[in-house]
Amino acid sequence: MTGEDVPQRVLVAGLGVSGVAAARVLLARGHDVALSDAAEPAAVAELVGAGARWLGALATPPDDVDLVVTSPGWRPDHPLLLAAAGQGLEVVGEPELAWRLRIAPEGGEPAPWYAVTGTNGKTTTVTMLEAVLQAGGRRAVAAGNVGRPLVEVVTARDADGTPSFDALAVELSSFQLHWSSSIAPAGACVLNVADDHVDWHGSFAAYRDAKARVLRRAPVAVADAGDPVAAELVARHRHAVTVTLQEPGSGQLGVRAGALVDRAFSAEPAGEVLVELDSLQVRGPHNTVNALAAAALGRVAGVDADAIGRGLAGFRGGAHRNVLIGTVDGVDYVDDSKATNPHAAAASLAAYPRVVWIAGGLLKGADVEPLVAAVAARLAGVVLLGRDREELARSLARHAPAVPRIVVPSGDHGAVVKDGDRVMSEVVAAARRLARPGDTVLLAPAAASMDVFRDYAHRGRAFADAVRALG
Repeated sequence: MTGEDVPQRVLVAGLGVSGVAAARVLLARGHDVALSDAAEPAAVAELVGAGARWLGALATPPDDVDLVVTSPGWRPDHPLLLAAAGQGLEVVGEPELAWRLRIAPEGGEPAPWYAVTGTNGKTTTVTMLEAVLQAGGRRAVAAGNVGRPLVEVVTARDADGTPSFDALAVELSSFQLHWSSSIAPAGACVLNVADDHVDWHGSFAAYRDAKARVLRRAPVAVADAGDPVAAELVARHRHAVTVTLQEPGSGQLGVRAGALVDRAFSAEPAGEVLVELDSLQVRGPHNTVNALAAAALGRVAGVDADAIGRGLAGFRGGAHRNVLIGTVDGVDYVDDSKATNPHAAAASLAAYPRVVWIAGGLLKGADVEPLVAAVAARLAGVVLLGRDREELARSLARHAPAVPRIVVPSGDHGAVVKDGDRVMSEVVAAARRLARPGDTVLLAPAAASMDVFRDYAHRGRAFADAVRALG
């Protein structure tokens, strides 16, 4: 598909970062753009000045639009989206719009997408992949659910008019994939699928199926062999590649003698060594899986083993993802605020032998019982915060009754940012009382943050500020 497949008259529903970017690009291309949202954001004045029509909150689409571009935050049962479907209007997300608006160099093809989804590890894997592609000489960028909106990236041009990028490392959430129908990445990866976002999708099966959409049109499908749901999704694919923390078999990337090894794309029967594990600057088994997945997609893109090794070895990781903030009185304080669901928290907790765990927030319907049961033996103490803290407290009472815990009341009324910095100062002070030298105080909340903080980044910054204040 090309830009000619996008109708002239478009309603942009939801004016967050991706919605504003979509409206700007459509206006620059001469489309008739209408705008709707529950409140009027600051960007409306700029967009109206560029020719858009501001319609405010809508329950039904106007008669004069032929396509709706929805925000990933809007659920499928939003009245406006239901009404659009009832009228036979196509509803797409910003990534699907971007796919249709891609530009190509003279006589060439648009930049290929190498796409990653999963419950956890998406951002780390995609930014690792960006580093791998760049090490291989590609003009690559990470975009989508991380970095810049895709509509900006796929239409970006250099001064001479050529496309700015020749390869895209694309992170796609289940929300974005729900509204995508024609995206055909050159390679796609489902890292893992665990209980999350059931409140948005309506069921785990619907959430899983949304993740699987990334594989439909991809010639190569990648998954973690250790995740049963993801492995099952790619097993039916015509070219399935899996990654493993064990010795790799044929068609796999894995670990042998302390090194990442490729036996899926290498011509050598024993495979090729890509990089020594000790060279990686991000630690933990989950990050090894992320590196293997990034390497697999790099191989799909034709990057050689040496460049993959350089890209992975040079990768330093992102903010709020298992970052050591400091050591106070022999206790390490680690920020993994990005662990917003039980699956992510489990991976984080597994990296440390004895933990004072900071947990709680908005659980989004996720079941915390398996997590608490699995990590109970590692816990030196627990500090609970956020709206759903009592659900965690009940699980701890069942599976870790002897572990001391402190509850910091917060987030009870669902208001955004209820003095989050003060709350986190109390949380860190409580964790300090529970910890002893050699322990790790770990912020891995297993929950979303918006009951107390603006977002997970605000939560992580508040944690780091509170830790620094201890010293």
